[in-house]
Amino acid sequence: MDQWTFELAGGDRPLFLRLADAVARDIRRGRLAPGDRLPGSRRVADQLGLHRNTVLAAWRELEREGWIETEAARGTFVARTLPELEVATRSRSSREAGFDVEAVATDWSPRPKGALPLLGGLPDLRHLPRTAIARAYRRALRRKGILDYGDPAGDPGLRRALAGRLAAARGLAVEPDAILVTRGSQMAFELVARAMLRPGDRVAVEALGYRPAWRALGSSGAELVPIRVDEQGIDVDRLEAALAEGPLRAIYLTPHHQYPTTATLSPARRMRLLRLAARHRVAVIEDDYDHEFHYEGRPVLPLGARDDHGVVIHVGTLSKVLAPAFRIGWVVAPSPLHDALVGARTFIDRMGDPAIEHAVGELIEEGELHRHTLRARRRYRRRRDAMVELLTEAFGDRLRFRVPRGGMALWARARGVDVDEWARRAEDMGVIVQSSRLFTFRGRPRRAVRLGYAALEPDELREAVRRLRRAWPGA
Repeated sequence: MDQWTFELAGGDRPLFLRLADAVARDIRRGRLAPGDRLPGSRRVADQLGLHRNTVLAAWRELEREGWIETEAARGTFVARTLPELEVATRSRSSREAGFDVEAVATDWSPRPKGALPLLGGLPDLRHLPRTAIARAYRRALRRKGILDYGDPAGDPGLRRALAGRLAAARGLAVEPDAILVTRGSQMAFELVARAMLRPGDRVAVEALGYRPAWRALGSSGAELVPIRVDEQGIDVDRLEAALAEGPLRAIYLTPHHQYPTTATLSPARRMRLLRLAARHRVAVIEDDYDHEFHYEGRPVLPLGARDDHGVVIHVGTLSKVLAPAFRIGWVVAPSPLHDALVGARTFIDRMGDPAIEHAVGELIEEGELHRHTLRARRRYRRRRDAMVELLTEAFGDRLRFRVPRGGMALWARARGVDVDEWARRAEDMGVIVQSSRLFTFRGRPRRAVRLGYAALEPDELREAVRRLRRAWPGA
């Protein structure tokens, strides 16, 4: 190296140590390689404007640490054996961890550009009231202290607004202090797992269901017990049999529009499930993810609205109504579980986004969210009807489904076709669908697919179904 230009960091330390650190740093990052000859101490002192004794002291420190070595009559060299350098070089080249890591699978993958997504639960973001949202957000940012640390339970204004919304739309009479605002429903499941589940606890889940929630609940070491579902929702007979085999700590289910089949839990099963939970002291984790989008008659009230024994933990989200990016979800839980959830939240996230939360609370209070929800409900109902007509015309009895009374997708059974192959061929043609394998407890295939319709306009749905028909194996 002809010219030495080191940055001698750490101004409160002796110069010779700062120089030694700088040389060692350049060896670590490869600027100086093992076996490189170092210039003489006089030359280094002249180039860096240091006293020669300072350089000699730095050289002695580096030799003691094993970074350099001196050979009589030959000079000073970077040491040829540098264990720390070997480890660092290997890590940089392979990006392998130097410790054991258990891989965690994810179903998420970026959507191909220009693809038509027939994904259940995906709202049409093109119709968001962006101007109203932007105004509310600007007003929130002007509030004093809005960017400081806030309440880990969520913005008080948003919790008041949510309490009013839950009472009016879902029949849940809750106080604002019983609500914990979360970053989407996924955080809610993770917090519940941290606050109340322990290794070995048994948690019943729907055998066809929402894997991300399963993973969050299982992250605590709990054993998940799959319970079959049918056209009336979760099978309570099977649930009672599971209780006879051993205690259950919790039951996780989607009773309004069962995920992914869209079935609604029947009234008889609802009452029986709540009685079972109360008798056996089992928590019921109710995922009410798309309550707003029900098209035939009045929406069925949540289990939490009929809970007389304090067993229901109600989880909801605005991701389907507004947008996933806002990350607004909530948990309504009995005390003292609510306090435990808030405590768990402070360890992993401390708090949410006060500005977004305050803005969304304002949108609810001003009625903007209600108006947007009504418009979206009418739009999605028209798209459901268009999807049903298009699929019936294109596939006839090869694709069988019940017209869902609500939700943002339908569950269709395919005859005489490998649905995984069909999904792959459809993706090659620019249409994204979800095969049943993504929802089964052990990833086993079934001849069914989930087809979302909410995110696409009718003409886009028509093109998507046309491509689906072309992708049908053997077509």
